[in-house]
Amino acid sequence: MIYMIKFKQMGDFKKTHKFLEACSHGHYERVLNKYGEMGVDALKKATPVDTGKTADSWYYEIRTSERYGYYAIAFYNSNVVNGWANIAILIQYGHGTRNGGYVRGRDYINPAIQPVFDKLAKELWEEIGRE
Repeated sequence: MIYMIKFKQMGDFKKTHKFLEACSHGHYERVLNKYGEMGVDALKKATPVDTGKTADSWYYEIRTSERYGYYAIAFYNSNVVNGWANIAILIQYGHGTRNGGYVRGRDYINPAIQPVFDKLAKELWEEIGRE
């Protein structure tokens, strides 16, 4: 038994093409740098302070791939002790102590950075709409 499937398409893909074209020609690095600085500021303000070194050690990098067509923003903290212990991560997730105790983590990164990501997403969608 042979089944035949027919379909009919009306219209065109002008809006889709316009949207995808706008995505490929956006000025994303300018926007990402703006929000990278905002993110570093938010993380610095939210980081619990003992000496202030961890708060002052935040930075960001913009990563791009022309091959895969993506842009990314990554936040880092360079305060590392003994070559392996990233203090920002220890504060975030907690850690064991030398005498067998445990210091509970404190979620300070996510609440600090989420509003920045929300604003970034909104501005990028507006940037696409302007193209």
